[in-house]
Amino acid sequence: MFRMDNRGIEGLPVRLVVALVVGVASLSVMMNMISGLSALGVSELDIQPEPEVTTPGEQTVAVRVVDSDGAPVSNATVVARGDTARLDGVATARTDAAGVATLTLAPSLGPNQPDGEVTFEVKPPAGSEYVDRRGNTRLLVVAG
Repeated sequence: MFRMDNRGIEGLPVRLVVALVVGVASLSVMMNMISGLSALGVSELDIQPEPEVTTPGEQTVAVRVVDSDGAPVSNATVVARGDTARLDGVATARTDAAGVATLTLAPSLGPNQPDGEVTFEVKPPAGSEYVDRRGNTRLLVVAG
């Protein structure tokens, strides 16, 4: 009786195709999850301005860009913007091999304002595994 029954063979290729499609879809989802883990390998950047506290007026500020281990990062772009202390525009500089960017800043404070801050943002080198998502150290400007 089973020798003469051909119905099982007709459904077999359809079942194989369905199993193959489900398997490929599952593999695709797993590969996307694994490739997403590479984002965990990125390093957060921070800055170390020198000096950290200054007075109003034009001056040179050296900003060292470091990774999460404290190693210097070269070819990063540092952007300085006025926050509670005012700057005329935006100042930018690129870090050298030692991870230092030199900026000429002229912060100013408003009337009766005892202090203010200048903020820094870091644009990581292109193609690197660095990010700058958290807030960086700020430059404190204190009235003399």
